Amino acid sequence: MSRILSIDYGGKRTGIAVTDPLRIIATGLTTIPSQELIPFLKKYFQQEQVGQIIIGEPKNWDDSDTHATPLVEAAIKKLQKEFPHIPLERVDERYTSKMAVQTMIDSGLKKKARRNKALVDEIAATILLQEYMNRM
Repeated sequence: MSRILSIDYGGKRTGIAVTDPLRIIATGLTTIPSQELIPFLKKYFQQEQVGQIIIGEPKNWDDSDTHATPLVEAAIKKLQKEFPHIPLERVDERYTSKMAVQTMIDSGLKKKARRNKALVDEIAATILLQEYMNRM
């Protein structure tokens, strides 16, 4: 089987998580500068078989677009152009960043470590992927 890759795209940073090849476990992979997403994925796809991409779709509680929605839409267009053979699905990402911070608190991370925005983005991508897998 192939992996599912999850993207929590942001203006500055992008959190990335993946499943194992059997699609059982979601694991945080990394956080990268958003402008490096396509080159990173090209290299990653040469090393690993990915059969699906999911990307967090930012929405407000009332289903309206957020300030980040146009950024994500542009990223989706780039992904579909660069990797047309890999199915891409949008997934509601509401509250994943808040859940990531709460996960960090629950796991006992100190306040200084919880300020690490890159770690928050990676955990948010992992939560996004795990919730997607739970629904499948």
